[in-house]
Amino acid sequence: MKLIGSLTSPYARKARIVLAEKKIEYEFVLDNPWDAASGVPRLNPLGKVPVLVLDDDSTLFDSRVIVEYLDGVSPNNRLLPAAGRERIRVKRWEALADGVLDAAVAAFLEAKRPKKERSASWIARQREKIDRSLEMMSEELGEQPWCAGNAFSLADVAVGTALGYLDFRLADIKWREQHANLARLFDELMARPSFAETVPQG
Repeated sequence: MKLIGSLTSPYARKARIVLAEKKIEYEFVLDNPWDAASGVPRLNPLGKVPVLVLDDDSTLFDSRVIVEYLDGVSPNNRLLPAAGRERIRVKRWEALADGVLDAAVAAFLEAKRPKKERSASWIARQREKIDRSLEMMSEELGEQPWCAGNAFSLADVAVGTALGYLDFRLADIKWREQHANLARLFDELMARPSFAETVPQG
């Protein structure tokens, strides 16, 4: 398998973490979808990374689709419960964390636009989403060791990826000071090789 992505994409990082946790061998191919010469649009008509190219050259895209596929490919280190309410609980955490990523990416990109074209109200709206989501994450995590109970899961992968991206692109958001339990969880996650070896760069 090949994973097409960039070193700055949090969505690609999430897939890389799952590949490492599942101990699945793959080739990581760097491609920036913002470059005019990018090959990403030929693999994903939406022009986004990550894209997973399977052994038969078919492709999967959207990190949520990719990580769910990867978890089913290998039985070891299951990150998603098989079915039922426990599975939906983990997927809900993933949706919340991915929503933080969506808002953070939107705020970051808007802030990069020329000042005359930039919308301060749009940026503020995205940051409000982040603040509300962090509040919910902190409240629901409570004193649990992991997001979805007593075991490391895809919920933790998604939340850790989102928190890491805030550090990378929106470091002025002082989430550690406001949410000590999220800081504790993040420190636990960064002690795992899958997280430590995929820190965003660029």
